[in-house]
Amino acid sequence: MTKYSLRFVRWDLSKRLSVCDFRWRVSWNEIFCRRGFVGPVRAKKQGRRLLIYSDCSNFALSISLNRSNHHTMLDIKNLCASVDGKEILRGIDLTIGDGEIHALMGPNGSGKSTLCNVLVGNPQYTVTGGTVVFNGKDLLSLPPEDRAHEGLFMSFQSPVEIPGVSMVNFMRAAINAKRSYLGQEPITAQAFLKLMKEKRQIVELDASLTRRSVNEGFSGGERKRNEIFQMAMLEPTVAILDETDSGLDVDALRVVAEGFNKIRTTQTSAIVITHYQRMLDYLRPDFVHVLMNGRIVRSGDAQLGYRIEREGFDWIKAELHEEL
Repeated sequence: MTKYSLRFVRWDLSKRLSVCDFRWRVSWNEIFCRRGFVGPVRAKKQGRRLLIYSDCSNFALSISLNRSNHHTMLDIKNLCASVDGKEILRGIDLTIGDGEIHALMGPNGSGKSTLCNVLVGNPQYTVTGGTVVFNGKDLLSLPPEDRAHEGLFMSFQSPVEIPGVSMVNFMRAAINAKRSYLGQEPITAQAFLKLMKEKRQIVELDASLTRRSVNEGFSGGERKRNEIFQMAMLEPTVAILDETDSGLDVDALRVVAEGFNKIRTTQTSAIVITHYQRMLDYLRPDFVHVLMNGRIVRSGDAQLGYRIEREGFDWIKAELHEEL
């Protein structure tokens, strides 16, 4: 029997549908009935997506299909973490496959940035439980620099200045450190300058900025472009964008998002923290997850993000209150 493994959904040829959502399992018919709809729920495969709908309503769910042999790049199970003795993450479960974009949304203080900092190995955060497997390796056992060399990259919400360290020297040192880790020869000066020019043009980063110290005198938009430029240079397999859209005007956001889309490959996955619909429009995430109180409480496609943009998080809080 052919099966499709989905995030929170399982579908097979017997037409059996179920959903795992926040510690409970219900049928799609029950989900529609909870929303006041009656009548049979149908499923129709459209390319790489599964459309679940009812003839008696205009409510529908469109879900991305991933075959069960799809490679899992990052697998987070029951991850718990604290800061200064205060528990922040209370059991995060998240699986990311090759080429997938996962958007994280949620109220301030829900644990979004904490999750990202734990993944990259920020020593201010203490892991108290759970596992994280990155391309078959125990991510939590690796030091931060090895996590980066393995292909993890984080674009910071507020990039800092590094006075006295030029962009050229900074990037060449970073690339050669990664090449050394992978057993490769250092990049030549000619090849490095060619690569730097090519990647700089993708994010429309002014050439004069690459001759300055890292982020020194950069505007907010220039710092964010510089983060995407660094990502382009290092070519990670999982990129974490922590509110990269914050503080950007419309044009700067477009350049940053389009730059990210240009350097994406089928092997490039991403975790994107955002509060804004416009970022979802540009990046077109495969999945949107909502974090509250250190847990993922809702997951869906981009439509979930659009509803949050319109209605906020109160409706989710109300549903969670009914479930408890």
